[in-house]
Amino acid sequence: MKCPYCGHEEDKVIDSRSVRNDQGVRRRRKCLKCDRRFTTYEYIEKVELNIIKSDQRSEPYDRSKLIEGIRLACKKRPVSSKKIEAVVDEIEQQLYNMSRGEVSSQQVGELVMEQLRQVDEVAYVRFASVYRKFQDKTEFLAELKRMLE
Repeated sequence: MKCPYCGHEEDKVIDSRSVRNDQGVRRRRKCLKCDRRFTTYEYIEKVELNIIKSDQRSEPYDRSKLIEGIRLACKKRPVSSKKIEAVVDEIEQQLYNMSRGEVSSQQVGELVMEQLRQVDEVAYVRFASVYRKFQDKTEFLAELKRMLE
């Protein structure tokens, strides 16, 4: 690893810690030439994941879209950003485990609803109402009845 300060290529690892639910490693290093410290992160490179939309278009998976959709459903609810990140990490893990590089947007939506139902029922209903495109109050009430069963 090259020192970002002096460019020397030899260093000593001082400390290592797991990050992002054991999906990566944070290493604190010390340059053997200038003695300055710096941090590096290592992550497993994952296979590219494409989302097949309802109109059969394919687009690359975008974590930020998933976070934004969940954040919107959780707006003004007692769900922390840290919890949202954990939910997204869990969904991503399931997506990578179940796919060979492609997954339908419907599968993503179902995984989101499954996670939100466990985290916050109001956020779940909000997401479901948009995802399932409820047309009127009867569809909304039917979903609420299913939750109560």
